[in-house]
Amino acid sequence: MPIIKFLKEKKEIEVPQGAWLREEAVKAGINLNCGVNGIGASINKFVNCQSMGTCGTCRVLIKKGMENTNPLTLREKFKFYVPVPEPVPVCLMYIGHEKEMRLACMTQVNGDIEVESSPEFNLFGVNFFS
Repeated sequence: MPIIKFLKEKKEIEVPQGAWLREEAVKAGINLNCGVNGIGASINKFVNCQSMGTCGTCRVLIKKGMENTNPLTLREKFKFYVPVPEPVPVCLMYIGHEKEMRLACMTQVNGDIEVESSPEFNLFGVNFFS
């Protein structure tokens, strides 16, 4: 059975093959709906899109084992690469880490992975306003 290692939380969980990352994190008591740089994490735990892939608050970085996840979904591609005016009027690719970022609710675990939850937004970085 695959093992998910949460780096910031220093926690490892064993999950069934094909499990959804967000569901397994919730079962383990890990809040992946992080808000913006931690601001709003407490309310986003309850106010989110409920695994529909539309809010973007469950973004994570897959540090190791990206090949052990499903390919990017259409919703993730839209969320990452198409600028849409939302609460933060920018697509998620502009915060950096484009090759590692996934939405936990859209990520299926098929093997061992290492996950960094709550990646930081660099609102003044090189990529943000480009």
